[in-house]
Amino acid sequence: MGFMRFFVFLTFVVFMIPTSFYATAGSGKNEPETIRVATFNVSMDASNYLSENELPTLDSSPVPEILQQGHKQIRGIAEILQRVRPDIVLLNEFDYLDPEVGVNVFQKDYLAVSQNGQQAIEYPYAYTAPVNTGVPSPFDLNRDGKKEGTGIDAWGFGWYPGQYGMVILSKYPLLADKARTFQHFLWKDMPGRHIPYVMNEQEQPTKEQWYSDEIMAQYPLSSKSHWDVPVKVGDRVIHLLAAHPVPPAFDGPENSNGMRNFDEIRLFADYLTPGSDNYLYDDNGVRGGLSENESFVILGDMNAEAGSGGVDGAIEQLLDHPRVNDVKPQSQGGQQHSPNNGNSQYHTAAWRKRVDYVLPSDDLIVKDAGVFWPVDDEPGSQLMNKRSASSDHRLVWLDIVK
Repeated sequence: MGFMRFFVFLTFVVFMIPTSFYATAGSGKNEPETIRVATFNVSMDASNYLSENELPTLDSSPVPEILQQGHKQIRGIAEILQRVRPDIVLLNEFDYLDPEVGVNVFQKDYLAVSQNGQQAIEYPYAYTAPVNTGVPSPFDLNRDGKKEGTGIDAWGFGWYPGQYGMVILSKYPLLADKARTFQHFLWKDMPGRHIPYVMNEQEQPTKEQWYSDEIMAQYPLSSKSHWDVPVKVGDRVIHLLAAHPVPPAFDGPENSNGMRNFDEIRLFADYLTPGSDNYLYDDNGVRGGLSENESFVILGDMNAEAGSGGVDGAIEQLLDHPRVNDVKPQSQGGQQHSPNNGNSQYHTAAWRKRVDYVLPSDDLIVKDAGVFWPVDDEPGSQLMNKRSASSDHRLVWLDIVK
């Protein structure tokens, strides 16, 4: 199926859970003075449920069937959310699905049910939209001589459309009619973009570009998507900037994924920078970025850590941005996991990196922050043991003064 033809059938999905079942949170006399905003890569895609040999045979997500099974790993994800109790949370690696068989089921059968003695949690508002992962391309993107469509030849690595998707859950109204998505923004349209080249036997670049002009005429920058979803918190509007850039790995000496990761992160850096945002256009053709007087929180697994990555300085584009306040959430569990690593208190992944971020604009007041990573024998620590228990990532949260 052609790339553009596929997109004709996909539009964003935003919905409100009926209030007859889910009560609206954050109302009444005891309304908290802070809101807790979080990001969590929940590893709820086929690769956490099926064998590597089964994955290439898929043409759709197995998650709806998995959700019907009361799956232990998904119960673990729900328990973490019930323990941390974010008011707003981005879930990375939650397959893009019809809400009736996806996030609605997750809410009703997992979050609304006490997990391991924790209080159930309710989110009246949710937002999801299509992603590029698993969307077939007609090209041999990895130059192995085969046009396989999916896998590494998809527009974003994935075995079926919607794999590694995203969902936002919120106790506060999401202004879906004002949301902006950048799924279709073409990589070639970013001025000064990185260009991977074919390498010679000495791993030096030749004059031949890795991706042909024909490929680049269709190649989206975002491996999943980039979203700007406004949320109404009292009289204030906060823009939730959500993404999940490609890992700077699983390529070759041409460093194509490392370059794409850098430029995916750059998209949000430019989005926040008046004068650098003029080239950007969203999926409705609206140009430009976020005005200087708007509040925001950047959320997501950026697959990049300061001081390391496929291209130097990738995540620093956000961490060092003048509009961003990086409060560096931390945990004792990360320190215990890697006692000989001087940055382990900041780690957000079991593989000893800080890659998941909640980055508020500098006008927002942060009261507290953390990474949910209990030390051994603390409540919830059993969920940290392996990816099949919950995730190989940790939930990161901030408390922001309303």
